[in-house]
Amino acid sequence: MSKNLVIIPTYNEKENIENIIRAIQAQPVLFHVLVVDDGSPDGTADIVKRMQAGCPDRLFIVERSGKLGLGTAYIAGFKWGLAHGYDYIFEMDADFSHNPADLPRLYDACARQGADVAIGSRYVSGVNVVNWPMGRVLMSYFASKYVRFITGMKVADTTAGFVCYRREVLETIELDKIRFKGYAFQIEMKFTAHKCGFRLQEVPIIFINRELGTSKMSGGIFGEAFFGVIRLKVDSWFRKYPSRKG
Repeated sequence: MSKNLVIIPTYNEKENIENIIRAIQAQPVLFHVLVVDDGSPDGTADIVKRMQAGCPDRLFIVERSGKLGLGTAYIAGFKWGLAHGYDYIFEMDADFSHNPADLPRLYDACARQGADVAIGSRYVSGVNVVNWPMGRVLMSYFASKYVRFITGMKVADTTAGFVCYRREVLETIELDKIRFKGYAFQIEMKFTAHKCGFRLQEVPIIFINRELGTSKMSGGIFGEAFFGVIRLKVDSWFRKYPSRKG
């Protein structure tokens, strides 16, 4: 049986964290959960540690001091997951914008359909976003179109944050060379996996905007993605990427 780890980065998610963990643990596929908390002052980490008493072998937490960025949180989680022998490692938000019921579909894409990276995609079958302002929908949609044009990746939702990686992908990618922290982190991870020769597959999902808690989105994150993708493409002309084994 494969070992599966869902990484959830958190900052002030006390309204969501217990419910999202319980929803993940209720899935028909067994998923362990690693929360990477950036010093949430609202007590998010305390809720997780209280829950650990009931499932110490399925729920884990890494506590960091202060807001160090989404990308670095995932990198820390990836390294933790690799060190603890997980076969499939997932990225997921805490706020239910990603439906835990879709986790088995991402798992199936990698475990049974031959994907190396399975992407929970908002745009592969139209625009499947609920409760976002139209301006934000258009910005996100055309940002992915722009990234696809610049990078040449055949991925409709390049900024998606609901992803499953086979461990071989994370072992091959040079994680310490991943530089971006916001939206551009998601682009850089997919682009690097693509350049290393891995197969990316999109799985259609419906993205629902958070109902509880506060969004961490900012204009600076979009700016990083816009200019970062050009830098990624230019750097790729001069960089030798590691190749997948086999």
